[in-house]
Amino acid sequence: MFLNYLKNFFTEKIVRKKITNVNHIALNKTIHTVGIIFDESYFYEKDALVVELVNKGIQENAIKILVFKDKIRKKETFNYPTFSHKDLSWTATFDKSEVKDFINQKFDLLINYYDTEKSALLLVSNQSKAVFKVGFSSIDKKLNHLMINTTAENYKVFVDELFKYLRILNKI
Repeated sequence: MFLNYLKNFFTEKIVRKKITNVNHIALNKTIHTVGIIFDESYFYEKDALVVELVNKGIQENAIKILVFKDKIRKKETFNYPTFSHKDLSWTATFDKSEVKDFINQKFDLLINYYDTEKSALLLVSNQSKAVFKVGFSSIDKKLNHLMINTTAENYKVFVDELFKYLRILNKI
């Protein structure tokens, strides 16, 4: 218990140092591929959010999902790649191949769908090779190009606001 607290403290300190401002690029490229990072601790409606994105015009096969859970039980099975604090090393790196693949994949849009700051989530968001990043306004302002002021439970409001601004920015 105490070692987990220390590990979380040190990795959070490393992550805070690694967080850099997002690059502000003037890119008029339309969005075709979407990556979503979920925190399953507070939001369980992953499939409903994906359906909302598909209804707005995103192809379902162009959406990749990575799920974070606080604790993963041994016999638990998942539909999506999942990671936890155990997959994060003391030096703030990931050993799990699914997380590395997600980080290295170029997305046109990355949706950081979590509204509480956790070091593992912040690190994945910061290291992602996504061109345009979107998240909640309650998260560190250095991570996202566009921040939406709502809660994670209001996924329909989030998607509506997201597409409203993507149309304004000529991204769709």
